[in-house]
Amino acid sequence: MASHSHHEHSGSKLVEEAKSVLTKAGEQWTAMRSDVFEALADHDRPASAYDIADSVGQKRGKRVAANSVYRILDLFVRTNLANRIESSNAYIANSHPGCQHDCIFLICDDCGIAIHLDDDTLTNALRDAGQRHGFADVRPVVELRGLCNDCATT
Repeated sequence: MASHSHHEHSGSKLVEEAKSVLTKAGEQWTAMRSDVFEALADHDRPASAYDIADSVGQKRGKRVAANSVYRILDLFVRTNLANRIESSNAYIANSHPGCQHDCIFLICDDCGIAIHLDDDTLTNALRDAGQRHGFADVRPVVELRGLCNDCATT
């Protein structure tokens, strides 16, 4: 498997890196964007915009509209701060937001955990196949669903 190395961030270092990447992209790091990113990063599983809106609303002590969260999450995906799990319309914080590449996700159908892995050989082959068939700006989205080891053995 052809992979590449990148530095994984967590906790306050992840928030700092996300802020840096977003501001370098010419966007502002607002209090609401900070709250949404922190709520997303706090989830140990992919989270929906509604889950994040609930978390941010609890922190702020007032209701937060999911459509506002969706707009911020779309920005985070565009700027590589988050990844969208297409098959479940959920999001996961990117632990290496400064690294641009295609992600492959292994998603457990029982507990919902999503594990990220890199395989540049596979994703480059998919991109090349799309381009050979006349598609431009091909973005591979690879999600494998099944049971994680913990769920498969219980």
